[in-house]
Amino acid sequence: MISALLVANRGEIARRVFRTCRELGISTVAVHSDADAGALHVREADAAVRLPGDAPADTYLRGDLIVKAALAAGADAVHPGYGFLSENAGFARAVGEAGLVWIGPPPGAMEAMASKTRAKEIMRGAGVPLLSPVPVGAAGEGDLPLVVKAALGGGGRGMRVVRSLGALEGEVA
Repeated sequence: MISALLVANRGEIARRVFRTCRELGISTVAVHSDADAGALHVREADAAVRLPGDAPADTYLRGDLIVKAALAAGADAVHPGYGFLSENAGFARAVGEAGLVWIGPPPGAMEAMASKTRAKEIMRGAGVPLLSPVPVGAAGEGDLPLVVKAALGGGGRGMRVVRSLGALEGEVA
């Protein structure tokens, strides 16, 4: 059983995880940048650990600091929240190597899903119905609207809705 959980994130997602932890009798640990020292997620946690700095690259994106924070606070598990390190297989692996429980998909699953092309191959192999890709040169009016999606990336970046064939090549580029 998990007794103390660190959420490697901030804001509303941390607060939601903390609320569930309270219902389950699990103590909570927040991490925070200097800029977030007075934030609600910090005040609502049972304990908080400062990640020195203001910028996410110096704080919430530093998996090494977050693992150290979890160990220092006596947490036995880490929840990544959303964004930041939530899809970082290396971070998930580091959490496990530190003897902490990782609350999230296994690192291998994250690596497999990192490439949208590979993810579709895996889903197709599992029998999941998928839309067939439409080659740029073969697209016709009946295929519209189309969505152009980069094979890598996240958070919807790189997705383009194409409503006219004349715009297709430009959106792909």
